[in-house]
Parts: sequence; C-alpha cells; structure tokens
Amino acid sequence: MEFMQYFDELKDKKVAVIGLGISNTPLIELLINNNISVCICDMRTEEMLGDIVEKFRNMGAKLSLGPSYLDDMSFDVIFRTPGILPTDEKLIAAKNQGAIITSEMEAFFSLCKCKIIAVTGSDGKTTTSSIIAELLKAAGKTVHLGGNIGKPLLPEIPCFNPDDIAVVELSSFQLHSISISPDIAVVTNVSPNHLDKHIDFEDYLLSKKRIFEMQKPDSKLILNLDNSYTAKFQEEAVSGVLLFSMKEAVKNGCFCRDNMIYYSRDYEVEPIIPASEILLPGEHNIENYLAAFCAVEGMVSAQMCRAVARSYGGVAHRLELVKKINGVSYINDSIASSPTRTVAGLRAMRTKVLLIAGGHDKNIPIDYLADVICDHVKALFLTGDTAEKIAEAVKSSVFYDPGKLPILITEDLKDAVTAAKNMAVFGDTVLLSPACSSFDRFRNFAERGDLFRNIVLGFSEDE
Repeated sequence: MEFMQYFDELKDKKVAVIGLGISNTPLIELLINNNISVCICDMRTEEMLGDIVEKFRNMGAKLSLGPSYLDDMSFDVIFRTPGILPTDEKLIAAKNQGAIITSEMEAFFSLCKCKIIAVTGSDGKTTTSSIIAELLKAAGKTVHLGGNIGKPLLPEIPCFNPDDIAVVELSSFQLHSISISPDIAVVTNVSPNHLDKHIDFEDYLLSKKRIFEMQKPDSKLILNLDNSYTAKFQEEAVSGVLLFSMKEAVKNGCFCRDNMIYYSRDYEVEPIIPASEILLPGEHNIENYLAAFCAVEGMVSAQMCRAVARSYGGVAHRLELVKKINGVSYINDSIASSPTRTVAGLRAMRTKVLLIAGGHDKNIPIDYLADVICDHVKALFLTGDTAEKIAEAVKSSVFYDPGKLPILITEDLKDAVTAAKNMAVFGDTVLLSPACSSFDRFRNFAERGDLFRNIVLGFSEDE
C-alpha cells in the first residue's frame, strides 16, 4: 500500500493511540497532520505528562488520561504502545468488537519500500544495529536507523528511496503478534527477559521468532550458534541462514578462532580482522560484530569492515566512557537492563570494578549475576526497587566474601555515584550497569544514563 493511501483510509475511522511516548509522538503528529481524528490514551495524568498534553489538545486530539485510560476502547483502529501487549484484556475485548490492533512498527513494515534489516535479541541488539548501520554507511549506502533504538521511522518513509536500507531494532514488545518479513533478520541471542510483561518465557520466546516466521525463501536469517535457543531457530527457518559463533567454525556465516574473525562460505574462509583490534571492549562486542558482518555480507567489503571495527566507538549508554577523573574511569552502561547484559559488561572490564546496579524488578533470576558480581566487583552500590533483592542474592552466593566485597544500599543514583567516587582510588573503574530496567525511577535507560553522566561531569579533579 502507498503511504498516503494508508492514511487516507484512516480518515473516516475512529483512531486511538495508546501511549504518549517516544515512538508514538511522531505517529500522533502524522495522523493529525493527515486530518485523522485521534484519541490519545495514556495511563499518566495530565500533570505527569506536562506541556505536551496542551500541544496535542490544541492540535485537535482527544485525550483519555489516568488510571481509567483504557476503559473506553470503542475504536476502529488502535495503535498500541510497545509496552502494552496485544494480550492485554482491554485490547482483546476491543479486537473482539471489531477493532484493528496495530502499531507504529507494523505500519512501517507494511509501507516501507526499501530493503529492511531487522535486529532483535535479549542483549546486544542496539549495538549490533548501530554497527550494521555504520558498516553500510561506510560502504556508501543511505541508511535509516530506528525502531526500538529510539527513532520512529514511519514518518520518514516519504523520504526513502528504493536503494536505501532501513536498519530496525525490534524489541519483543514490538514483535509480539505482528506479521513482518524483513529482508535480513538478525537474532543476537535469547535469554529470559521482560518476564514482568510477558505471560511467561515461552511467550517471550515466541515473540522473538516473529522476526523470521514470515520471511521468504530469498530472505536471510542471522543466528547465534552459541545460544541454545537461537541455534534451534534454524530448524524453523524458511529463508537462507547464516550463523555466527565464538566457539566453532560455521559452514556459512562468521566465526572467531585464535583471535581472528573469518567469513565462511561453504567452509571457504576469508579473514576479516583480529578480534583484539576491535575498538569496542568485551567478548560480547566481538559477538555483535560477528552478527553485523553476517548481516552486511555481500554489501560491505572486508577492508571496509576492518576500518569500521577499528574506529567505531559505540553508542551512548553502552559501556560509554564518560570521563576519567583523578585516575578513576566512569563508565555508563545504563542500557544493561538485564542480568546477562551486566554480566557481559563486567566481563568486558580488565580489572574488578565498583559496580552501581539496581532498578525495576522484571522478575528475572539473578543468582548467576550474583556469582559473577562476587568474582568481578570490588564494591557494590545498589539503588532502586531491586536493591535489597540483589544484595540478598549476592550474600547468598557461595562465592561471597563479606571481607572483600562491601555492599552499600543508597537512596538514589546520585548517592550511589557519590559513594562510589568517595571509595574509588587511582586506577579504579566505576561502572553503572544496573542489570534491571529503569522504570522504577526513570522514563527509560537513556534518562538514567544521562543522569549518571551529568553527575560524573559535575565532579572536579581536585575533589
């Protein structure tokens, strides 16, 4: 369907948009600017949302705000926020009454006319998406990077050209119950995550599979052979499959052996770059590059891959070196909203760190994280809803030594950073890697990371 035709067909419909957030704000503007009557539904009150409410009211939008925001779902078309799954009973009732339940992302896939590379996974999807975009840009491609990475792409479709490439990061919430068919699908890994939102882990796993279930035979699927869940996905794939591995050679895809990363085509291998020359630290970032190299295979030369890997400094909030003060490095890994992500961050550090962790409880097991903390952390600073839970898990670990690992629970992030600064000595690293989502105190991980950065930048050398 053509872009304008899609919106023309909505003009005589009752349309609701659930969630006045980053992904839906441009969508609401797009709908209103195309003369479509819109009702904005958000669980927050007008006081909590601030000036943006008045902006959309002046533009003609209706509003349903506060705790009863989903009570009246008598609409023809409902664009859901990623945070509200289609399994919500109010949405199920609306669908049974004839409403079409869709999303900004589903509309994007139905209207985008250029090649789409879609990336999902429990960890690493943002960095992998960003690496793919950097590789393609280096090869002279016009790239549109967005999705869960924070930039909605639907409003930009009129500016797309057929030869452009859209790189789209997708969360399990965006994938849940939608039908998409990306030209290239990448699944970095799968581990238990977001179990506070999904019915169970099986529901979460099924949402990840949506990224490739509707692909065509001439599509590509990139999978992590080292992950027990994603390795099995190849059995269900209808497209061509490329694998990546840190542990073994693959027939088609990328692997790392003896510090060298290789392309493999029917076991005919081509060296790309020594893993030690990748600028981004940590084994998990080597995995991210393996996935990205697979995704751009045939579009970006090995020489260009080497150049990007040696120079690309990564994404904000992802092992971002904020500043070094009095010989102490302050690293922002606010994106680490799961235990596995924090484990990867800790393992990327060369020495034991002063770790700041804690946040919203997603009901994910943390026993393994506790063991790794005992091995990689010299002091632990906890804040947020999960502070006590993490503290108890660490103290229950068989590796815990109270004489070697002090644990301090603080009121807020500022107190945690200040306490870590006061304890750190020359050569130390203070790492914000929460292992939890940010929704107990912040709107998103970026706001949490920005606060950490601002606190650190407020420190002076002589304090």
